[in-house]
Amino acid sequence: MGNQGPEREHVSSQQQLTGEYMRMAGHRSTVHGLVEIDVTEAREQLRTIKEETGTNLSFTAFIVFCLATTLEEQPQVHRYHDWRGRIHEFEDVDVNILVEQEGEGERIGVPHIIRTANRRTVRSIHDEIRRVQSNTSTTPETGTAGLARRLPGFLRRQIWRLPQWFPSRWKEFAGTVAVTSVGMFGTGNGWAITPTNYTLQLTVGGIGTKPRLIDGELQSREFLSLTVSFDHDVVDGAPATRFVQRLGAHIEAGAGLDAVASE
Repeated sequence: MGNQGPEREHVSSQQQLTGEYMRMAGHRSTVHGLVEIDVTEAREQLRTIKEETGTNLSFTAFIVFCLATTLEEQPQVHRYHDWRGRIHEFEDVDVNILVEQEGEGERIGVPHIIRTANRRTVRSIHDEIRRVQSNTSTTPETGTAGLARRLPGFLRRQIWRLPQWFPSRWKEFAGTVAVTSVGMFGTGNGWAITPTNYTLQLTVGGIGTKPRLIDGELQSREFLSLTVSFDHDVVDGAPATRFVQRLGAHIEAGAGLDAVASE
């Protein structure tokens, strides 16, 4: 038998789509902040809610709620510039997330947009995420990625330019901000940095324990690794810093969880 050479696998359409998105997003002036947020109290509230109600509340839903609440308070980081240099500042916070689904023996992240998250409760966002998770007909082929995948390559690349050209179209197509989670597919703490086509994106990492001084006493606390990415052409450093501080305060305080416990 002759030497047939190594087997070659074709690049999947999903990998090709992701690569094109990353290349186009890489042209933005993105800066990344790596922060650790104490989620001990919030995690304890989540455990209490599960014990009292039987509901395993989505951590992603909680993060989306805190993000939307912070943007409602500080809309200056929730904006885009169009091709004419005009500022588009959106009232509705539409959050693009990855919802984990089981498919053909493996877990996949399906893009889904939580519309008007700034006018939603944590429970409402949680219920929507669980509906998408249980709906096996919702696959990457039926969402934003599916639409892009069916287009010729040169047209797909134009889609990724929508945020800089026509922000309102981008809002309809892919939301206004994004939350992605590397902790969804693994364990342990740590950060991840990825290119993004959004003015603002949160990348949720893992959760680890470390000591923290509380009221003069050293305690073991749970810390979330969170990457906050901004387009520096749109968002200046001072508003970005204030946003991160306020977001951290909401997460540490378990914003929105009291309402779930009282429902």
